[in-house]
Formats: sequence, C-alpha cells, structure tokens
Amino acid sequence: MRERLTDALYGLGWSALKKLPEPVVVRLGQRIADTLWRRRGAGVLRLEANLARVVPDASPRRLAELSRLGMRSYARYWLESFRLPTWSKDRIRSGFVPADAHHLVDGLASGRGVIVALPHMANYDLAGAWVTTKLGVPFTTVMERLKPETLYDRFVAYREGLGMEVLPHTGGSAFGALARRLRAGGLVCLVADRDLSASGVEVTFFGEAAKMPGGPASLAVRTGALLLPVTLWYDESPVMRGRMHPPIEVPQAGTRAEQAAVMTQRLADAFAAGIADHPHHWHMLQPLWLSDLPPRPDDSSGNPGTEKT
Repeated sequence: MRERLTDALYGLGWSALKKLPEPVVVRLGQRIADTLWRRRGAGVLRLEANLARVVPDASPRRLAELSRLGMRSYARYWLESFRLPTWSKDRIRSGFVPADAHHLVDGLASGRGVIVALPHMANYDLAGAWVTTKLGVPFTTVMERLKPETLYDRFVAYREGLGMEVLPHTGGSAFGALARRLRAGGLVCLVADRDLSASGVEVTFFGEAAKMPGGPASLAVRTGALLLPVTLWYDESPVMRGRMHPPIEVPQAGTRAEQAAVMTQRLADAFAAGIADHPHHWHMLQPLWLSDLPPRPDDSSGNPGTEKT
C-alpha cells in the first residue's frame, strides 16, 4: 500500500504540476519546504548534521537557516523536474549556464569518451537535458531500481524523454555497458557523492572519512576516458549555474585500484570545493560519513556511481 501511494503521489506531481502557472508552483514549493523544515524530521536533522561538516564554524542559528534554504533548494529540484518535460528546447538551452564548459566540449571532441561525475546538487536532470539539447549529445546514466516497479518505470521514461539512456543499477552489471559506451567515445554521467553499495572507496571529505563510489574513477582507468567533476547551484534567478572543473587525470604510477583510489579522492576534493561555495544547494538528507553509518559487510562488485532518486 505504501509503495502504491508513493507511486501515485509521483504520478500526481508529473501530471498536476505541469498545468499550474509557474509562480504558483514556486510559491507552493517554498511552502512545502518550509513546512517540512519546521517539522524537524529526520531528513532535516540529517541535512543540518551534514552541513555542520561543510560549515564547521556555523552557529546553530546559521545551520538552521542553511537547512531551511537547503529544503527550499531541494523542493525546487523536485518541482522543476516534474515540469521539465514541458519546457521548450529554448528554455532548456538557456536554463543552465555552466562555467568552463570547454572542458566537456573539448573532451567530447577528443573522441576518448567523457565521464561527468556530480554530487547531489541543484538539478542534475536539468544539466542532463541541457547536454542533450544545447550540445546535442546523448549520454548514458545509471539509476537505482525503485519500488514499486511502476515508479522505477516512471523515472526511466522521464529521463529517457530528456534524451538519456538509463541503465539499471543491478550489482555492477552496468559497468561493462558504460565501459563500452566510453570506448566508443560516448558520454557517461553519474551522480557520485554517495556510495549505495559496500564497495565504495574511502575518502577524506571535509576532514572526515566517507565512502564514495569507485565506479567513475575505475571507468576512467580502464577505458582512458576523461573524468570531469561538475558542481551545480541555483542563484536567485530561474537559471541554474554550474562549474565544470578541470579533468582528473589517471596517475602514472600504481595498480588500477590504487589509481582509482587517488582519482576518487581528487573527485571528492572537487565536490567539496563546489559544496563549500554553495552549501545549501547540496541535497544530502542521508548519512554519508562513516561515523554516521552502521557497519555493513564488504562487497567487491564494483558498482558505478548512481543517485538515489
């Protein structure tokens, strides 16, 4: 019953919110976010605890304000995503303005394949739609299987409608398909700041130990593709901003595993730089650091990075 209700609510979002005037949707999103923030539920408290690592000198009042803004940013992501299929191509092209986009354009032109890795910031679906619409480049991504299956199918159809190829995250089986896309000079985009398996690479993130997916770096090591960190944020306008960070090169020395570990740490450092600049646009409402996670058995499946929707 709970799964069916969840599916119905998402279906309502995609159908009803498309028909409302945009100013109404914006106000609705802010009201929903503020209501959830005032309830001080587990997600809000976790967001504040995570932000306390990002802004360690923030007072309790400042952390509360950051979490309030964070919930508004998170609501904007969802409401924007529900309405994104109705946006015109011109609006998608102008709706995202990334700095240093030449890193992506040049990487694609080189023919070596590109892996874009992002944290849970702002609206990565809009960034993906910009890539397929503005640059005219299709790409492949990976998504966790959701329950019920009808909800998973909704998200797959939504993202495929934006021009993405979506592979299921099923115990590492997507890795080979992604490698083939990259060896053919293609583009792969992965949300990669939270390990959903037990096979992540341990990194230092804002001074504490965390695990992040090793898939993006492992793909770069094995295929020679360019690994490109990207961070996103909103400003006060309807336009989303972003930065395409310099590519992370494969180290000259070490085994493949050692090379991937070094690259995953550098990826975490790039994420940390972007998150520190725009902390309330990082939508991390789940435990991330090892000290916050229950112990779990190791897994050597080598899953690529994915996002939890």
